[in-house]
This record gives sequence, structure tokens and C-alpha cells, in this order.
Amino acid sequence: MGKGLLPPADGGDNIEPVDLKKALEERYLAYALSTIMHRALPDVRDGLKPVHRRIMHAMRLLRLNPDQGFAKCARIVGEVMGKFHPHGDQSIYDALVRLAQDFSVRYPLVDGQGNFGNIDGDNAAAMRYTEARMTDVAVALLEGITEDAVDYRLTYNEEDEEPVVLPGAFPNILANGSSGIAVGMATSIPPHNAAELCSAALHLIDNPEASVTDLMTSPSEWERIKDDPEARLNCMVRGPDFPTGGSVVDDWASIVLAYETGRGGFRVRARWQQEDQGRGTWNIVVTEIPYGVQKSRLIEKIAELLIARKLPLLEDIRDESAEDVRLVLVPKSRTVDPGLLMESLFKLTELESRFSLNMNVLSRGKVPNVLSLKAVLREWLDHRREVLVRRSKFRLSEIERRLEILGGYLIAYLNIDEVIRIIREEDEPKQVMMARWDLTDVQAEAILNMRLRALRKLEEFEIRKEHDALSAEKNQIEVLLGSEAKQWQTIKWEVDKVRKHYGPDTELGRRRTEFTDAPDHDLTDIHHAMIEKEPVTVVVSEKGWLRAMKGHLADYSLLSFKEGDSLKLAFHAQTTDKILVFTTGGKFYTIGADRLPGGRGHGEPIRIIVDMENDQDIVTAFVHEPKRKLLLVSHEGNGFVVSEDEVVANTRKGKQVMNIKTPDEAKRCVPLTGDHLAIVGENRKMLVFALAEIPEMTRGKGVRLQKYKDGGVLDVKTFAMEAGLTWQDSAERTFTRSRDELLEWIGGRATAGRMVPKGFPRTGRFG
Repeated sequence: MGKGLLPPADGGDNIEPVDLKKALEERYLAYALSTIMHRALPDVRDGLKPVHRRIMHAMRLLRLNPDQGFAKCARIVGEVMGKFHPHGDQSIYDALVRLAQDFSVRYPLVDGQGNFGNIDGDNAAAMRYTEARMTDVAVALLEGITEDAVDYRLTYNEEDEEPVVLPGAFPNILANGSSGIAVGMATSIPPHNAAELCSAALHLIDNPEASVTDLMTSPSEWERIKDDPEARLNCMVRGPDFPTGGSVVDDWASIVLAYETGRGGFRVRARWQQEDQGRGTWNIVVTEIPYGVQKSRLIEKIAELLIARKLPLLEDIRDESAEDVRLVLVPKSRTVDPGLLMESLFKLTELESRFSLNMNVLSRGKVPNVLSLKAVLREWLDHRREVLVRRSKFRLSEIERRLEILGGYLIAYLNIDEVIRIIREEDEPKQVMMARWDLTDVQAEAILNMRLRALRKLEEFEIRKEHDALSAEKNQIEVLLGSEAKQWQTIKWEVDKVRKHYGPDTELGRRRTEFTDAPDHDLTDIHHAMIEKEPVTVVVSEKGWLRAMKGHLADYSLLSFKEGDSLKLAFHAQTTDKILVFTTGGKFYTIGADRLPGGRGHGEPIRIIVDMENDQDIVTAFVHEPKRKLLLVSHEGNGFVVSEDEVVANTRKGKQVMNIKTPDEAKRCVPLTGDHLAIVGENRKMLVFALAEIPEMTRGKGVRLQKYKDGGVLDVKTFAMEAGLTWQDSAERTFTRSRDELLEWIGGRATAGRMVPKGFPRTGRFG
């Protein structure tokens, strides 16, 4: 046991007390900062996280340029892990693979050879099988790295150096996007079109005060310039440009707002077309799917929905993809509306997905910050200027060193015989030459290292020529370094070169994601398209239990209920129908017939399906019929007419339509037919008056329909006076009273009425 491990001899326990809260805060903050800075968030200047930057740097050191041969990925990963990145080899390889996938990265940084995975979500082959080298984009990011363009720092074991950031001649942060989850923050940047970014950057150089809107090309502007190749090259940011294509269906205002704030999202839909199969039949073919969606999982999900009968308009799905995406959707019949079929799929599957925008990046490589489109481009351009200045200074010092050597050479040529004599005869030729011709140490060393073959007359001419050329270049660089305007002019030239290289007419630069408006379809039609239409019988019990029996039942006497419960009402419906439930509290609830529990058992209490208060009961339930009007009546005799479209509720909380104050409660809800209303009170008095006297409202208490000393409404019936008022007695005999026979009961609204006619049922109800 080492001496240092022994406990102290003084008998003390040597324990140091630490404040747990403070210690945890310090340690968690250190972990959070490490994750934010060195793992999850990209640097705004080159758009790379440390692992990607290290991969690029290692590939450059291995000389894996686009015009060179490939190297095994295992070798690249080994180089990255051994020298720069102290993490697992699999995480490095996964990062390398993603940089090579043209369906994951808009402008791949790695040119892969072998199996690098596919859009179905299959993994790449092991790193010992695959090979890689850099692409032109990677070369652009590294351009000038050997010319003191960026700072270097020591690697984790302090044996080597690595770049803090890459020179970044390509707008990588927005062109390829990024996503990552740090601690307490995340980033999500979609890919964009490089040519559009370069056009926006050029505009920003010329107009530093430009707004975010000024850096974007609106849909109307695009329509004006899309057929002009020259103008198309000047097109600025239109929105994301995903490697897998698709269509963005957001409105222009929300897209602009997202880029102004750095936060937002984009709804991306698959691209599809209708393909004629002859004889009036057709299929839908999906050729592009949203970014980040695995094709195999998408097909599985659609197949599951088919089996679950959630897609009644779809017959089958086939995957006919090869290198490209080709999903064939077969409709149930030729009469199906293709737009509705696709809308139902967009609602239920990842054929429509949302890509969030959260431009949280390391600003200046140090501070996590959510930036706008303008701020991101500004920081990239400022970085490019810094790189330009540093490279120019580096080149200037190189030229000055070379001019110093060339000056020495020229002195040597003018005095060549004396130089040869000094070298042959003197013990310290270097010191003698330096004293004789006032040479610097560097010049004397260069003369001594000259080869004999360089003593030809021609060489003197070449040296003078090189001296003149370098002197001219030196003057140019000094002018550049002395003028900010000249620097921005040079950056514009560099950015324009990138723009032309990845222009809209090149294979890699061609825009893949388009912008369309989501077609307007009736929500009810879409809802129906997502539900298999089947007949059901809706059963409501006295205690508020609901269920939907399959088929249209004729005999309700066979229905079973819980002990103490019985049938309140039952009616026929379709699974695509909306069921409206009216309660004693004056509220309407809307329940899809397809959401009702099945006929096995006794169903479920309504309070499980919707948020209904415990002191309320069901007055009635019925199938929603748009455009129909309803008459609502409370126990105290108040009522009004409401359009059925106004009572549909979109939430579990329902919609308060009739204002009720206890002890009053809603008593009746009947569809409006005919032109008159017959109302009977608990005092067995009946009143008949025209429906025109009842106001139509969207919400309220209503007006008095009949006057009572005590008690309230027993029953109401709307009817056409021309046909007469009918009722049924207990023996199910039908009685009809014409206008003449009803004269003594016809009166004004809110009067008391008269005792019911002879033969009216003892129950006081119309039957």
C-alpha cells in the first residue's frame, strides 16, 4: 500500500465537509457547458460541431481530397479518435456516415464508397468495409486553413493541434442545417439552398441595414423571375430546401416571422401525382417524402392504418422504390377524390411532418444564442472577412520573406565571382558575406544553399521576373488590408464564385423543395375520409352510459343494461356522423360516432368521454345535421332557436349555448319543423303560437314561451298549422286537431294558455 494512501496518524477522519447544493450546481453547470460548447450546438461560422470539424481536419491530414483515392473509414475514424476526439469510435463513424448521406445532408461533405445506409433507415456497413474522401464542399470549408486563416488549440492530450473553427468559404450552417439537444437548450436548423444564401449574403454586403424580409424572395417575386435564368441566379432565401424534396405548405407571413425571430416551424408534405391506369382507373404515386422520415416506417404505419380500417378510401400500398422513391397508393374505387385521400393520409401519417426551426447556435464560437436569418449571415460574412485579412497578412509575410531571399540572390549574381571566392577561401564565408554586402542572416543562408546549376544567366532573369511579380502582389495586398471596401469587394467575389458553382441550374444546386398552398377541403369531408362508414345504433341509458351497437337495430327491447339502469333513447347513425348531446346545464357536447365504445358490455359513462359536470344529466342526443335549426326550452318556460352549426363543440369541455340558473334546467331540444309551436305545462295548460315569435340566437337565456304560477314545461311540439297538431294516446291512437279546432288555444307568446283538449294523453306529452 502506497504511503500516500495511508490514513493520517493523528487519528482524525480527514473528511472535508462540502455544501451539496453548491457542489451539484458546479458539477452540473460544468457538464451543461461541456455539452453545449463541445457536442450539441454548431458554430455559426462554419456550421460544424466539434466531431464534424475533427473529421474534416483528419481527412485533410490524410490527403483525402476529391481528386485523390478513397481511404477506409476505419482508418479515418482511428485518426480522429486517436488524435482529436476522445469518444467512442461508433459515434465518430455515425457522424461520418451522416455527412455522406445525400438524403440526410443537402450538400454532402463526405464522398462515400460502399454501403452508407438508405432512406429506409438501414444502417451503413461496418467501417472496415466502407471508404471515403472529401467532397468539393468540404474542400471549400477548409480553404486557406494552412494560411493562418483560423486559430488552433491543443488537442485533448496536448500532443497535437486542431482548428478552433474552419475557414468556411461555404455557408454551411444554413445550407446543411443542424440539429442537436444540449442541456436546457436545443437547436434545429433545416437545410437551405446554397445559391439563395449566397445571393442573400451579397445583398447584405451591399445593404448592411437590410431587414430579414429584404433578404428573402417572396412567392409573388419568384413567379415574376422564375423563367429568367439571369434573375433566377439572384433569387434570395425562399425557405428551407430539403435534400429529400417535398413541398412546404406554410403561408409566407409565418415563414418570414420564423426567419425574423429564429424560431418557428415548417409543414412539409410528400410530393405526389395521379397516374392513369387506363379504363378510368388511377393510382397515386408518391415520389418525394418529408425530410427525416424513414420510408419503411412510413409504409408500416400506413399498412397498420389500413388493417385498422382507418383509411376507408385506400385499398392498398406498394413500395416500388429503387434508387428513387416510388410509393404507389391504390384507391378503393375510381370515384374516390384523390385530394381527399391524400388529405386523410397527411392527417394520419408522416406524409406530412413538421420540421421545427430553432436557430440556436454558438455565436462567435462562444455564446449560445438564437439568431435571425440576417444575424446568421452577418456572422458568417464577418468570419469570412477575418479569414481574408488573416490569409492576406500570412501571404504578405511569405512574400516579404521571399523578396528578402530574392534580394540576396540578385546581390550574389552581381558579384558571383567574389561570392565563389569567399566560399572557397574563407573559414566563415557567411559572416564575411554578411559584412561585405550588408546581407541578412536569411539572405546569406540562402546564397550558401544555392545549387551550382542555378548560376546560369537565365536564372537571374527568372529571379528578377519573380521579384517584380511579388512586389506587385505585395502592393495589392497592402492596398487590400488598408481598405475595408476592397475587402468586402473580395468577399463578394468569393461568395459569387460559390453561388455560380452551386447555382440553380447545376445538379447539386437545383432547388428540390417547392412551396405550395394546402388545398382547401371541407374538414367534415376529410373527417369522413378517415373513418370507415358503417351503420350503428347509438344507445343512451337513463344513467348516462353511451355505446354504439353495430348495424341498425329494429328491436330495442333486447338491449341489456346495468342493474337499476334502463333505456333513455336510441337512434340510428353512421360511424362518420357527429353525435350531439344536450345536457340539463344548457351545454352541447360533440362526440364522433366512431369514438363511442362498442356494443359489447354496457358502454361507458358520458363523463369519461367528455368533461361533463356531475350535477348535469343528458336531456337528449341526436345525429348532427348541418343547416338544421333547433328549439331549446328550459323547465321554467324560456326558450330560443339556434342554428345547429352554432352548437358543435370542438373540445371535451363542450359549448355553453343555453344560459341556465339553478334551480332552472334545460328541458327540451327539438328540431324545428313547421311554423307553429304547441307547449304544455305541468299544470296541463296548452298554448299554441307562431314560431316566428321566438328569436334566433347563438347563446343566451331565451324569451318566455309560456307563463306559469308554479311548475314548468312538460312537453313541446313544433308543427305545420296546415297539417294540424297531432298526438298519440296511451293506446297509440293518433289524434289530429285542425286550426279551427285549436282556435281557443292559439294565443300570444308568454301567455298562460288553456286546459288541454279533450282526449289529450294523461301523461301531458304529445306521444
